[in-house]
Amino acid sequence: MGDTIYFEDVLIGDRVEFGPLTISREEIIAFAREYDAQPFHLSDEAAAQTHFGSLSASGWHSTAFFMKMFVTHMQASGHQEASLGAIGVDELRWLKPVRPGDTLRGTSEAVEKKLSRSRPEMGIVKSRAALINQNDETVMTMMPIAMFRTRPA
Repeated sequence: MGDTIYFEDVLIGDRVEFGPLTISREEIIAFAREYDAQPFHLSDEAAAQTHFGSLSASGWHSTAFFMKMFVTHMQASGHQEASLGAIGVDELRWLKPVRPGDTLRGTSEAVEKKLSRSRPEMGIVKSRAALINQNDETVMTMMPIAMFRTRPA
């Protein structure tokens, strides 16, 4: 594949940008039917009765859009993170609805890192991440907390 990015390779301030991804009405409804079947995610008529006004994607779907773009970017760049998964996400905020036809892009910036005291083969990296629409409006923010392998001795 390409270079492996280990814990030691991640620097505070490292930033990646990825996307774009255009969102369709059909995928919003399909996701909602399967995972978040609230009426305002299923039809314009139901959404018109709420503060949304028209169909909008589930916030959980927006989070999945972010992950799809991020992983696609990493694979396309030829780099492979020495990822060991994530332990959570802090400060997840859905700031604006994502609508059919929106084109999203993402950013992620490393803001904190620390070596595990109990497991020296791994470290933790916290990032500041955002999802931005075609109007340069931030629609989602979060602080993912990921585990990375340390470089083998």
